Amino acid sequence: MGQIVMKNGYFQLVKIPGGFGLKIYDAEAGGKEVTLEDILLYLDHAGIVYDAVSVKKLMMQPGQDVIMLGIGECPVVHEKYILRTSEDSMLVTARFYPPSENGSRMPMEEFVRDLASANIVYGIQMQILQAHFRSVGVYCTDLPVAQGKPPRHGRDAEIVYYFNTDLHIQPTEREDGSVDFFNLNMINHCRKGDVLARIIPEDVGEPGINVNGAHIKPRDVKRAVLKFANYIELSEDKLLITSKVDGHVMLVDDKVFVSNVYEVENVDMSTGNIDFEGSVQVNGNVASNFIINALGNVIINGVVEGAHIKAGGNIIIARGMNGMTKGTLEAGGDIVAKFIENANVKAGGYVRTEAILHSQVSAGVELEVNGRKGFITGGHVQAGNCIKVKTLGAAMGTSTIVEVGVDQDVKNEYINLQKDMTEIVKIIKNTQPVIANFMEKKAKGARFTEEQIKYIKSAAQLLEMKKKELAEKNEHANALQEQIEIQRKAEVVVQDIVYPGTTIIIGDVSTILKSEHHYCKFERIGGEVKSVPM
Repeated sequence: MGQIVMKNGYFQLVKIPGGFGLKIYDAEAGGKEVTLEDILLYLDHAGIVYDAVSVKKLMMQPGQDVIMLGIGECPVVHEKYILRTSEDSMLVTARFYPPSENGSRMPMEEFVRDLASANIVYGIQMQILQAHFRSVGVYCTDLPVAQGKPPRHGRDAEIVYYFNTDLHIQPTEREDGSVDFFNLNMINHCRKGDVLARIIPEDVGEPGINVNGAHIKPRDVKRAVLKFANYIELSEDKLLITSKVDGHVMLVDDKVFVSNVYEVENVDMSTGNIDFEGSVQVNGNVASNFIINALGNVIINGVVEGAHIKAGGNIIIARGMNGMTKGTLEAGGDIVAKFIENANVKAGGYVRTEAILHSQVSAGVELEVNGRKGFITGGHVQAGNCIKVKTLGAAMGTSTIVEVGVDQDVKNEYINLQKDMTEIVKIIKNTQPVIANFMEKKAKGARFTEEQIKYIKSAAQLLEMKKKELAEKNEHANALQEQIEIQRKAEVVVQDIVYPGTTIIIGDVSTILKSEHHYCKFERIGGEVKSVPM
């Protein structure tokens, strides 16, 4: 406790001519003056008979410093105190009153014993007591003689989420200040190993203790438990969760969900464009001009209009696509659609559909158009190995081109590989004579400078590296060559009718049909495209 600098006014029972009374001492240093209530309380406590009306009148007289109480000898009254304990038993104050002029001070030890008798055993303020008992005393002042220790209340556990838990439609603002309503920032992307949420553990606090020595429990705190679903890993200490997959994360009813499939009802102004590192499922339709870009698969249960769909895996469109001459589909894997109309389509694997109308379609392996309609009319379709179709071309002579045996990506890669190998061979041919010449001179006992030796070592390392690189590229070139050889055996299979005017290309040869053909297949025979029976 700090030193008390204020002194209240106080009074003392003294002898006066003809009897005894109370002498009033003025307050010092901003302290409080003596009150009538304090005097009456003291007199009652000391058992001194008095006339309350007379005491009050004398108190109200200006400059009155002695209050007459009675005649005869001055009562002997030792130092007294009144003890008060707060309702919560956290503070005890003592209000000391000085001894009468013929009385004595209370020993500090006696006061401490009194506290113990009153079951005040904790937080005794010894410095304050010593300051009072070892000096003239501090009277008519509430001195804190015992103070409890309040409990240190803890705090509830807290869950910190490392993703946006309150997603709302928020259009992207362009650099020029305009708003892009196609990109609405509706996805919380996450990668495998990303921390999704963490618990900051609860702090239980510390118990307090009151002046009676009783412990005071801090308030109860709430624990926290991480709630989560599949594709999420919980740490050993159960304080951290991380994603097991690349996907998107969201919080639903305090539960963390991670999915490698992003599911929406429709792709339109309500969702904006979708750019997702997993798979995307659209339960409805995809509106014109919107974009879906997914590293996984894209599954659409409705219709795709003039939109742009790109998937690292497969694309499946249950009700087909009308590209409106601007829509595109691009899949690293396969594409399956009810129909394809006025669209630009490219699949790394195969394409399956019931109808292709006025579209540019490319399949790395195979293109099959069957079902109830099974026609290809207009546009240019191609596949690496085979095209199977019921009806090819149109009776009205609509320009239709089908091409097999050519995977331009494979062909371009093979050509570029051949160029690289040619350059590597040049380097090897130029380096080998240099090393051979060095070895010949060394065998004859020639001496070389450090720079020459360093150069030869560098050349030898380059030679070994290029030989290894040439071997790897040659192996890859052979694999590509095998693919190209397979493609040379490619075919176009027509299960019903092919109309005149249709162009069929196999490898590097082509033909424009002059008449109808039925139930046949087209192969490359003797450098020409020929029709053979099924």
